[in-house]
Amino acid sequence: MKMRKITLGLLLMICGTACQKEKPVAVTIQKPNSRPVVQDSGRLIEVGPDSSTIRFFQTETVQNRSLTADYQAPAHVVATVIGSGESDGKPMVLFDNPALTDNYSQLQQHLTNIRQLQDVNIKQKLIELGRAKDLAEHGAATGREVLEAQSALAMERTNLANERALLAQHETTLKLAGFDPIGLQHARPGQAWLICDVPESQVNKLQVGNNATIRFTAYPDETVSGRIESFGDVVDNVTRTIKLRIRLDNPAGKFRAGMFATVSFGISEGQFMSLPQTALVTVQGKDYVFIKSAPRRFERREVTLGQQIGDRIVVFHGLKETEAVVIKGTMQLKGLSFGY
Repeated sequence: MKMRKITLGLLLMICGTACQKEKPVAVTIQKPNSRPVVQDSGRLIEVGPDSSTIRFFQTETVQNRSLTADYQAPAHVVATVIGSGESDGKPMVLFDNPALTDNYSQLQQHLTNIRQLQDVNIKQKLIELGRAKDLAEHGAATGREVLEAQSALAMERTNLANERALLAQHETTLKLAGFDPIGLQHARPGQAWLICDVPESQVNKLQVGNNATIRFTAYPDETVSGRIESFGDVVDNVTRTIKLRIRLDNPAGKFRAGMFATVSFGISEGQFMSLPQTALVTVQGKDYVFIKSAPRRFERREVTLGQQIGDRIVVFHGLKETEAVVIKGTMQLKGLSFGY
């Protein structure tokens, strides 16, 4: 009986052990080393093979490109042209400066006087002198009459010279104000002109015929297009600026003399290698970028920078065309390269 109990207990122990579920065995998988490797005193950095890490660093291919900067200058409408109710139909130019209006009126009068002297008076005096000489040759007139005809002709020529001198004075005044006196003579109703002052350092980047975008203070939600018509002939000694004249269409007459505006120009700066500011880091007064030299390798490179044009900075030395420069993730590479 005792043997049976021992045997039964042994059977129950064996059954219990066999019926227990097997526990899973933990297996450790060795991951490849994903920590960046920094070499050559931080000049070379190699990141791990993780695809998300590699995609984090975005690059831009270096190339020479034309850079354009947006330059803005205050301006105002200095003159408009309207139709005239006079019989000759000649248009009227209205200036924002009453002195210029008076100046232009006098210029018009001198032009009229010059035409009268050239086309009528002097021609008439030449005819009278020729007749007096002919009569004198045939004994029908005296030498005194010839001298009088010569004096009359000389007087008209003097009057012509005086009118031209006065005309030159008014033309100079208009030119100093930024106007072309000859162009004003051919103005047509529905035109307007703006004047803005441009620094002499920017003048060589603009050309006659370039477009300009204009936004008027009176119409802040509108933009209109104008065209550069001419540059002034004088540089202001104090501001070192040159007057630039812009013509725009004004068929409805909504742009009136004296109105203020802001003029924008897209100024071409030329062909340069350039990078966005996010590509650059500065350490102890030196400027660096990071070149992607292999799929997982980056190289620190010192560069020499030029001026900033818009949102880009010119790079004079340190880069070659077609190199891939990091423009996103630069600060992370800076920390690895310099240890902070």
